[in-house]
Amino acid sequence: MPVKRFIVVGLGNFGSAVAESLHQQGHDVIALDNDSEKVNVIAPFVSRAAVGDGQNLKILEKLGARGSDAGVVSTGDDITASILTSMALRDLKIPLIYVKVISRDHARVMEKIGVTETIFPERESAQRLSTRIINRGILNYYRMGTSLSIQEMAVPSKWIGKSLRDLELPRKYRISVIALHDVLRDEMIVVPNPDAPLRDSDTLLVAGKDEDLSQVAAVD
Repeated sequence: MPVKRFIVVGLGNFGSAVAESLHQQGHDVIALDNDSEKVNVIAPFVSRAAVGDGQNLKILEKLGARGSDAGVVSTGDDITASILTSMALRDLKIPLIYVKVISRDHARVMEKIGVTETIFPERESAQRLSTRIINRGILNYYRMGTSLSIQEMAVPSKWIGKSLRDLELPRKYRISVIALHDVLRDEMIVVPNPDAPLRDSDTLLVAGKDEDLSQVAAVD
């Protein structure tokens, strides 16, 4: 994978985690925040870390933000800062801008100015947790749109020993199995063998509409 350059503005828990993760994957990461303590904490885990205002084009230019493949804006509760920082990144012709938001109104404003995507971590985490609480067989849950989701689920007891071909899940439940996790070997099988019997140690990664996934999650 070619090395990419990313600029992360705002080094709270979310911004720091994103910056560190991108750098761990071998990419060039620039981290910026007004708080020197936060900058000092993240400095060992990124390519460059600096104290400064992400709304300031000169500072961004000096750090090498121009030419970045993407920018991440995570300025906490300061909506004005997130707007002006995003506009500064757009002025630098950064093609992809991801913004952490704190409310639906904040998200609407950011979408109006043309950012690539808004992220609402607390809301997304709450949705995943509530889905897991309601459906105890669900291990992970990811919403992909207004009605499409992907979830990781334990193999229901009724399915153990049967194959995916036997179960006919697309026909009976209108869902697709996109991967199988062999937990014993910790191996993710992207194209599962349709004739292999399912085991109680397997988990399934399935995609479909929320109502169809809920029906599957209720299978005992």
